[in-house]
Amino acid sequence: MAPKKRSGAAGTVSKQTGKALADSSDGEGGGKRKRAAATKESESQRKPSSASEKAKFSHWLMKSEPESRMENGVDVKFGIEDLKALPNQTSCWDGVRNYQARNFMRDMKVGQQAFFYHSNCKEPGIAGIIKIVKEAYVDYTQFDKKGVHYDPSSKPENPKWSMVDVQLERMTKRFIPLTELKKFHLKHKSSGGALRNIALFTTARLSVQPLTAEEFDFILSLEDTNPL
Repeated sequence: MAPKKRSGAAGTVSKQTGKALADSSDGEGGGKRKRAAATKESESQRKPSSASEKAKFSHWLMKSEPESRMENGVDVKFGIEDLKALPNQTSCWDGVRNYQARNFMRDMKVGQQAFFYHSNCKEPGIAGIIKIVKEAYVDYTQFDKKGVHYDPSSKPENPKWSMVDVQLERMTKRFIPLTELKKFHLKHKSSGGALRNIALFTTARLSVQPLTAEEFDFILSLEDTNPL
C-alpha cells in the first residue's frame, strides 16, 4: 500500500503499518500472536505515567514488523529499510492499540532517541536508532473504517489513541539480535548489570517500551563488540 501524505507535518508520510501489531506478538514471550484488545486493558494501563516514570525514562524501544504479512488485505510490513526510503526518512508511528504503550508515547519528547526493533520475524532484534521529531497527537487511523487499525469504540470528540513522528538517525553498526540481548539479560539478573530489569523481557509484548539511559547506552555499546 503506498504511503499517504499528511497535512500538518511537513515532510512526513504515513503508512498503514504493522507497528501496533507487535503489542502482543514477537518471539521473546513465546506463543501465538494475539492482537491487544483495548477493552481488555486494565484501568491502571489507561492512566498516564506518573511524574517519577516520566523523569526516569528518556530513551525507548519501538517494535515494527519487517516482513510481509497481510491483514484485511493490507501488507502491514514496515521495517527500518521502509523508513529509510521515505521522504526525510520520517514517518508517524501509528496503530498502537495498547494503553500502556500509548501512554509511553505520550511521555515522549522531541529529540529523544529510540531503538528501531524488528519484531515478529525470523530474527528479531535492533536494527537502528530513530529520534522523536513530533510529540504525541491524535492517531487518525483509529477513524479509518477501511484501515487495519480502525477502532469503532473511539470517537473524534474523545479519541483514545495517539501517535508520534519519528525520523531515522542511523542504522546500528551491526544488527543486535534478540538472542544476544537475552543472554545479557540473564547474566545481568544475577550480576546486577545494565539489562537486569529491561522491559524487553519483563514486559516483552509491548510494542513501545521505555529504556533507562543505562540500558540504552549498554545496548549501544554492543554494536562495537563481537557477537556473543
